[in-house]
Amino acid sequence: MASRYFDRGAAAGGALALIGLPYATYQQGATWLTVLLGPATVALGMPLYQQLPRIVELWRPLAICLPVAATLAAFYSLAIAWLLGSSDTILASIAAKSVTAPIAIGITEQLGGTVALLLGALLVTGVITIPCVSLAARWLDIDDDRLIGFALGLNGHAIGTVRAFELSPTAGAFASLGMSLTGIFTAVLLPLAWRLVGMGS
Repeated sequence: MASRYFDRGAAAGGALALIGLPYATYQQGATWLTVLLGPATVALGMPLYQQLPRIVELWRPLAICLPVAATLAAFYSLAIAWLLGSSDTILASIAAKSVTAPIAIGITEQLGGTVALLLGALLVTGVITIPCVSLAARWLDIDDDRLIGFALGLNGHAIGTVRAFELSPTAGAFASLGMSLTGIFTAVLLPLAWRLVGMGS
């Protein structure tokens, strides 16, 4: 599954290089696809509504888990990039890599990052999340679709959510919840934290 998404991204990049099409031109032509991501994300509200009773059962642990996991999702990549000596532009471009694209693009532009680099980080993050969550679930002996789905959506945004719906409707609904809440949490707090540490100055 993960290799399928990686192969598609690699194939697209290879095709652009082969025909000599600048990425900026490709991005301009694909703008309408990015625009459609917004309504597609909103449409995920239906499975959330259908799973509402199960979501209510777990609202306390999910509310505790979300801030910690969403913060770590941004922090570990920023810490690694910073230790490697990355520029402020690169840091701003990968900070929102675990957030769904429509929200992540707005955050990245606000932080002063590059959307093209963000989109690459989004693809890599989504692809890597799928096997990592699968391995972690196996290692921790977790077989609850609600928890697996939430982890996939929280860390792997839309790509993780697609994988969750392949597991079950319950996993898909909880992935949608994780993706949505991570987007809201990050959109509100990441720009504030960015300014507090002086990155936006």
